Amino acid sequence: MSEEIKKVSRHTNQNEGLIFEKSSPGKRAFELPPLDVPEAEPAKVLGAHHRREGIEGFPEVSEIEVVRHFTRLSTWNHAIDLGMYPLGSCTMKYNPRVNEFVARLEGIATEHPYQPQDVSQGCLKILRLLEKCLLEITGMDAITLQPAAGAQGELTGLLLIRAYLQKQGNPRKKVLIPDSAHGTNPATAVIAGYEVENIKSGAQGQVDLDGLRKLVNEDVAALMITNPSTLGIYEQNLPEIAQILHAKGALLYMDGANMNALAGITRPGDLGVDVMHLNLHKTFSTPHGGGGPGAGPVAMRRILEPFRPVPILVEKEGGRLALVPVLPDSIGKVKAFSSNFGVLVRALAYILAYGPGIRRATEDAVLNANYIRKHLEGVYDLPYALPSMHEVVFSDAIQKKNGVNTMDIAKRLIDYGFHPYTTAFPLIVPGALMIEPTESESREECDLFIDAMKSIAEEARTQPEIVK
Repeated sequence: MSEEIKKVSRHTNQNEGLIFEKSSPGKRAFELPPLDVPEAEPAKVLGAHHRREGIEGFPEVSEIEVVRHFTRLSTWNHAIDLGMYPLGSCTMKYNPRVNEFVARLEGIATEHPYQPQDVSQGCLKILRLLEKCLLEITGMDAITLQPAAGAQGELTGLLLIRAYLQKQGNPRKKVLIPDSAHGTNPATAVIAGYEVENIKSGAQGQVDLDGLRKLVNEDVAALMITNPSTLGIYEQNLPEIAQILHAKGALLYMDGANMNALAGITRPGDLGVDVMHLNLHKTFSTPHGGGGPGAGPVAMRRILEPFRPVPILVEKEGGRLALVPVLPDSIGKVKAFSSNFGVLVRALAYILAYGPGIRRATEDAVLNANYIRKHLEGVYDLPYALPSMHEVVFSDAIQKKNGVNTMDIAKRLIDYGFHPYTTAFPLIVPGALMIEPTESESREECDLFIDAMKSIAEEARTQPEIVK
């Protein structure tokens, strides 16, 4: 490793040994009190076949050695509070502490979904205000907060499309999905009862409009598109794509997981999108990773509103809010209650704290991605030359000449104190390195990351075995 590289140091000890290596015969981490019951012979009471004389090879260590060992190991767990999380497509941004404070307030954290709605007006107002904010950001007409995560939001959106088309007499058979879309999209379409047809991206990573026109017919229910795509590239022809679909009676679904590149700048509803989900645990900065919880609200055009999941939040006389459990054409519930309420509270706190400044957050996220791109172009292969949005996708083509692949580079990056980028995705880029710094990262942190990536590239060129 180059001595000029400022290695990020996060751990108390990066070379913690095994607990077995600390073992010494006779050491104990506990001392049992004298027996306060009659002594018994275990072999007689349990039976000899249940009795062991001891555990061979079990470590013999003191209490302080146990405590220090596992405490040091705990510092190896990565978190956004410890350092940069450049996972592409995951938007692992900082979760402001004000979000946590608000979510823990009495009257928010302590409320129960089964309590009477007359004493839940404060919580219902939170939901109503969040709905209004998200509709303003997306440019849509109606919304449901119910889905618990992005993939469930996708499924909800497709079920809305299916119900709408079924009401017209034909749910149709097929969903089109570009090869640059998120990997959950085809799985969602199949679960919703559709066949999937893949659309190849053009040389610039955009949807081929002429090819799309040939594919869209009366069997196509929808196109599911991720914008910006998993290449980190903005789909420039979205209005034309919407027109092609609408001319044949099909709808446009937009995967909104990458809204960190759009929020406050452009609204999908203004571009012809019919339905989309939002990942509140990404764009709107609520904690995620390790399995959740999340939230995946679905915003839609008015034509899909009658099919929303129940219960529906409505405003009655005098401004009183209520959850109405019946809607004749509803697709039914997709989750119990009103999603993960604490996550919704955190998202609203984030939105209200930023206000119009959400646009600045988006601009900073795009700036950071392009700053990293500019410094690593030529060091790593850049397969698509169109401008990057919130993330940049390189490939390992240069390093592969010396037998080093994207996984090797990612693991080496851990040695430099960084969580790895997303490896080998999107699939249309062989050996992909997918990097998303988000707006959370300072220029200094981006520089440390860039230096580490440059150093690894030099190692791959001169000492590939170190990286491997």
